[in-house]
Amino acid sequence: MSLMRVPRARRYLVCEPRYFDVQYAINPWMSEDSPVDRALARTQWETLVRTYRDLGHTVEHARPEPGLPDMVFAANCALVLGGRVFGSRFHAPQRRGEEAAFEAWFKNAGYVVHRPESVCEGEGDLVPVGGFVLAGHGFRTTPDAHREAQEFFGTPVIGLTLVDPYFYHLDTALFVLDDGHGDGQANVCYYPDAFSPGSREVLTRMFPDAVTATREDAMAFGLNSVSDGKHVIVAPQATGLSARLTEHGYDPVPVDLSEFHKAGGGIKCCTQEIRA
Repeated sequence: MSLMRVPRARRYLVCEPRYFDVQYAINPWMSEDSPVDRALARTQWETLVRTYRDLGHTVEHARPEPGLPDMVFAANCALVLGGRVFGSRFHAPQRRGEEAAFEAWFKNAGYVVHRPESVCEGEGDLVPVGGFVLAGHGFRTTPDAHREAQEFFGTPVIGLTLVDPYFYHLDTALFVLDDGHGDGQANVCYYPDAFSPGSREVLTRMFPDAVTATREDAMAFGLNSVSDGKHVIVAPQATGLSARLTEHGYDPVPVDLSEFHKAGGGIKCCTQEIRA
């Protein structure tokens, strides 16, 4: 018998892919020899936004800026928790212009933004769940930023070491199935081999009922998913993972963002959650 999962309405910030392109290579997925079909990218992105709205979620839009082709990956701009905004400081110089652009959006929306002193790429590496923040490091965000986030939010931050360059952000290797709000038990889905042995042990202890993914599904961006506690917006290429999610009582909702995979991004990368 499947468990009864309960969705919770969310508020998301997105940025249209008006200037999306692959103009440089800052992760193993990117190649300047891979042309982007910008019209297809926009169609795929619009489908994602429509899906969120059809599921009852609120979607807000940041204005894209020319010269910032990765601004569509709004998850990297900040972590918003308890109505407080911990901004970003990008590792790659090509993305640093995004910091001020998103900070302006948050300030115009009435938020005070803390700009970190250390390299920190927002929800790419900071994932709130169950009263903690899981924090990735190894390729982008630094452990110094983990400590800074803990001081800022007053929330325990659990460092996790990423070891596979294809999973350079935590949100390419792990996503939250249930964040622990309400009656739901906090739980995650992740690809074990993306993490160091010690970090795998931490995840096993924290989430003994976690759903794990194969490398095939992880390479299909199956872990770059978004869950509202019931519906999981997931890459359609991650077929095995979708079957396992169904077995655990979740409703997979396939949305194809394959054009964004050329830049190393997917569903979650395009989605910043604004947590009141």
